Amino acid sequence: MADASIENAGLLVVDKDAGLTSHDVVAKCRKAFNTRRVGHAGTLDPMATGVLVIGIERATKLLGLLSLTTKSYTATIRLGQSTTTDDAEGEVMATVDASGVADEEIAAVIATLTGDIEQVPAKVSAIKVDGRRAHTLVRTGAEFELKARPVTVHRFDVLETRRTGEFVDLEVEVDCSSGTYIRSLARDLGAALGVGGHLTTLRRTAVGPFTLEHSRKIGDVIESPGLSLGIDDAAKLCFPHREISDDEAESISQGRWLEPIGMKGVYTVVDPSGQAIALLQEKGRRASSVMVVRPATLR
Repeated sequence: MADASIENAGLLVVDKDAGLTSHDVVAKCRKAFNTRRVGHAGTLDPMATGVLVIGIERATKLLGLLSLTTKSYTATIRLGQSTTTDDAEGEVMATVDASGVADEEIAAVIATLTGDIEQVPAKVSAIKVDGRRAHTLVRTGAEFELKARPVTVHRFDVLETRRTGEFVDLEVEVDCSSGTYIRSLARDLGAALGVGGHLTTLRRTAVGPFTLEHSRKIGDVIESPGLSLGIDDAAKLCFPHREISDDEAESISQGRWLEPIGMKGVYTVVDPSGQAIALLQEKGRRASSVMVVRPATLR
């Protein structure tokens, strides 16, 4: 029989406001839902707005898997100025007249920043350096370098170009893999053009299948707590699913494995009543659980 941790488990899609940290949103959700078991998938910087996926109760275990999905953003990139943080919150390091940069030059550099690339993360990031977060080290004035990491930029489109004095502002849309820094794209675009660049606005419009259309403002959540998706619907929306028998459901809920059927990647197994039992992945002759949604004790 299910308990409250299953009945109240699921995902909440928040449209984060500027000025709030991702942890601020988690703290507000803990209070609203009266539970400590709250987490988020993919940090949004305080200056950024948009989709932040929150896991409640057992659905927090889904979050690490959700973080591997494609994310989408709209952003404004300013060419002609570089900052210490690669965004508008940092100190200006240099200003260079970008008015002579042609649209064709911008397009050519963007093409090199699209596809599978090696990207040096922004120094104001959560990446750890010798056990400490990079953004913490930056504030101490410490000198350090971050290594380039492979990321994928599926789409990097310029929607609008505004030329104001010596600056060029680009309104862009980006679809990318998890771990891609839009600030770093702005920095690298400006550097390659020889004029510097930084991010002035950032809005996340989607994390995997979750978009702004699914989202709620945190003030509304506090006023009327409620999930965007229960754990069953979340598991079935985020991953392919395989129907299994009651006997198979009982087996996998007790930590055993199933026979593989040739499905690739992580998928959800669903019992005859429509309940998500576990997330499985096939390796060799076994389909083993990556996460058990409903252990035998909670069925």
